Amino acid sequence: MDRLALMETYVCVVETGSFSAAAKRLGLGQPAVSKSVAQLEARLGTRLLLRSTRGLTPTEAGQHFFEGARRTIAQADEADNLARGAGASLAGRLRICAAVTFARLHVVPHINAFLAAHPALAIDVMLDDRQIDLLEHGIDVALRMGELGDSSMTARRIASSRRLVVATPAYLADRGVPLVPADLASHAVVVHEKDGGGGSWSFRQHDTTVSVAVNGRLRVSAAEGVRAAVLADMGIAVASEWMFAPELASGQVSTVLADWELPPIDLWAVYPSGRLASAKARAFVAFVEHIMRVYRADAARA
Repeated sequence: MDRLALMETYVCVVETGSFSAAAKRLGLGQPAVSKSVAQLEARLGTRLLLRSTRGLTPTEAGQHFFEGARRTIAQADEADNLARGAGASLAGRLRICAAVTFARLHVVPHINAFLAAHPALAIDVMLDDRQIDLLEHGIDVALRMGELGDSSMTARRIASSRRLVVATPAYLADRGVPLVPADLASHAVVVHEKDGGGGSWSFRQHDTTVSVAVNGRLRVSAAEGVRAAVLADMGIAVASEWMFAPELASGQVSTVLADWELPPIDLWAVYPSGRLASAKARAFVAFVEHIMRVYRADAARA
């Protein structure tokens, strides 16, 4: 059995959790699957799987090999598709990662249209606000916002959003409407620590720039928490227009200090370093770009 076939067999064993389940998926006999894994371990000179009464568990080396082998298989499949001219009819599995709130509001509701356009494609969506290791998690493309921490990644900006100062009408009726940035000192502020505005918010009006230190009693590391706090009338927050899109449209959330500008926030498509973007990943990014263009046009008309 060649190296790629051995990799495919091993990946199948890890994914299914047993030799028998892998044999069933591959259409092979269980002894053949077990022999293939043994050959792979002998060739690598290391133990890949720990066998116990509870099943099979990859060793540390086995887990690393599994992740690398899965990427290699995906790249080989991509090369096959390109050689066959199958780029217009995407197939296989695409793994994407995106921030929880952004994906919930702007990506997941539209995925069915992308799947309908590509019937042979399957998508794994990993929702995570952290900047995870894309290679470690087998991610083909990540959608990230704000500053990119790892300069070694291949990234392309695909959209940009205004940052707004938002609060509910109920909160503003109770605490008053700030008219200038300095008024925020007397307000309850919900601070999104990961949104680039943790310690201070920088406002600009014409040639005037004002920096306001924020010392909110509530500091939240994820956008879902910021949304929940604002919608519960707990305070004022700085957020991307994307974060409160439904509530801004319905009037459930209002903007204040609209004549002052905050630095915008960018949306990036980020690919694992050292890898060419697959046709599937490129097509998906183009799809998200279209979604965001439509959103921007709709927001401008509203």
